[in-house]
Amino acid sequence: HGMKFVRRDGQPVIMSSSKCRQMLNQRKKPAKLMWTQAWRRLNKKGKEEGGSKRRTKRTVKAQKAIVGASLDELKKKRLAKPTNVATQAALKEVKNTQKTKPHASTYANKKPDNKATNKRPAKR
Repeated sequence: HGMKFVRRDGQPVIMSSSKCRQMLNQRKKPAKLMWTQAWRRLNKKGKEEGGSKRRTKRTVKAQKAIVGASLDELKKKRLAKPTNVATQAALKEVKNTQKTKPHASTYANKKPDNKATNKRPAKR
């Protein structure tokens, strides 16, 4: 039943009734006509059976031992902080100098306690 029409781009369109043929001749978009399958697909109508989407499994990262090093050794190396003798010595020096000298910025940011300078002259 119906007619088959092949578009210029080569896509065949099956028109089941004269109503469908008239809409095609008027160049109406099927997705805008509420009675078409295209509209129902676009507005997610009719598919109430498959309630939820399928969930994909998350990949689990497995740690494996390398030849010459066990898994425990690799974990210890990963958790250990990288230590360098020169950087540690430099950090100790900086900490010692900070303990001995008070910060100059604390004195620079203090406001004067003189309240007389902040007063405005009274208006008359």
